[in-house]
Amino acid sequence: MRATRLVTILLLNALGVMLFLSWYLPPDHGFWAGVDKGIFFSFNNQMVDHPGFALLVAITNFRGFDLVSLLAMGALYLVYWRRETPPGRRRLLAIGITMLLSAVILNQLGHLLPVQHKSPTLFFENAHRVSELTGIPAKDASANSFPGDHGMMLMIFACFMWRYFGCRAFLVGAAIVVIFALPRVMAGAHWFTDIAVGSLSVLLVGLSWVLLTPLSDAIVNFFYRKLPGKYKP
Repeated sequence: MRATRLVTILLLNALGVMLFLSWYLPPDHGFWAGVDKGIFFSFNNQMVDHPGFALLVAITNFRGFDLVSLLAMGALYLVYWRRETPPGRRRLLAIGITMLLSAVILNQLGHLLPVQHKSPTLFFENAHRVSELTGIPAKDASANSFPGDHGMMLMIFACFMWRYFGCRAFLVGAAIVVIFALPRVMAGAHWFTDIAVGSLSVLLVGLSWVLLTPLSDAIVNFFYRKLPGKYKP
């Protein structure tokens, strides 16, 4: 691994640690508390004033709607899948398995952080629950919302798209992150910082060692060789 790449990884690690500590160390989370509260109530009050908005938030936080985010990611992956030869598709499958494995491990490591954090709908006594406003069983609360699992998975997908398919794929992946992570914040199932601090800090520290070192390629090559199929090398 080149020295410049190692410096980049260490800088990303330092940025991730500082981002987390900027939220974790100050009493009541410092300036982040005001950011979180402002964002939560701006959406929470809108749901009361505008029933149509509340319905939109409820639908996008219904468990079945998670399939839409999977379809969006699958559709982007399909674009590159269709361009490949059969051996290339085998490699894309290996990349997908590596991505899933990385997501599971990083998600578990993220929950080792010394944080127990209720979602804003459980933290504020005067919070409105979109499930109660609409009657739709939407995900609008979490007993431990930090870091944001859903947002982390989406971010990992976007980063893998950048690593293996380039900037254009990353931009589309980033749009998917915003579109499908935002509903959790609008419903109050997550604080803004659950994603912008929690998920992002875990990725800056952990995923950099996967994607900016030979590790991800080594895992991809392992699955490429070991997966069964007609084009097994």
